[in-house]
Amino acid sequence: MRNLTLEVVEQIAGEIRSGRLAPGTRLPTEHELRAALGVSRTVVREAVAALRADGLVISRQGAGVFVADESRIPFRIGPDGLSSIEDVLNVMELRLAIEVEAAALAAERTTPELTDAVAQALAAIDVAIKEGEAAVNEDFAFHRAIAAATGNPMYCQLLEFLGRHVIPRQSIRSALITDDELRRYLRRIQDEHRRILNAVRSGDAAAARRAMRAHLTRSLARYRRLAEAQTAAD
Repeated sequence: MRNLTLEVVEQIAGEIRSGRLAPGTRLPTEHELRAALGVSRTVVREAVAALRADGLVISRQGAGVFVADESRIPFRIGPDGLSSIEDVLNVMELRLAIEVEAAALAAERTTPELTDAVAQALAAIDVAIKEGEAAVNEDFAFHRAIAAATGNPMYCQLLEFLGRHVIPRQSIRSALITDDELRRYLRRIQDEHRRILNAVRSGDAAAARRAMRAHLTRSLARYRRLAEAQTAAD
């Protein structure tokens, strides 16, 4: 199974972090990237958008996309920050502190348009799963849509600040072992996502809070079991 967008993001990000693409360097054009990497226009555009969200590149109208100056790259939870299962557990605890209350506020404050955006993000995860993808970017978009539904822009800004690596399964992909196990795992997560959406849509803040807490707590428990299994294997 391959997530081409993630592969392209990691390849370009690696070039930037290693210094092979220095600050101020103009990235190849979309056409050049497609030819060099052998991927579609959609993959290139999604990868550039992810790099921009991570603060690694900036767009200049009419000039192209450039590697961001190091002084402009904000703190992110990036691949180097999730180098161990302990880091993943720390990320999940951080998300619990932020997103449980965000879900409750979303239920209290959301508009039909914002709730539709959450539903669309959920549907995008279903599509990614059917296509055999890990749905990392789509999962992040779902949680960002919940944040947007709070009506408080600080929640969205905080998630953007942390970056898409708050969805940690890309960091432990190899530990999930098989594609079938990954698909079953993602289906369970989707069931939890649907409970969150239904609570937000119904305006039930208490139910939304419980659904988000259950979702993140179960994920935390899954990663703790994985940590225990890795320790036993060592």
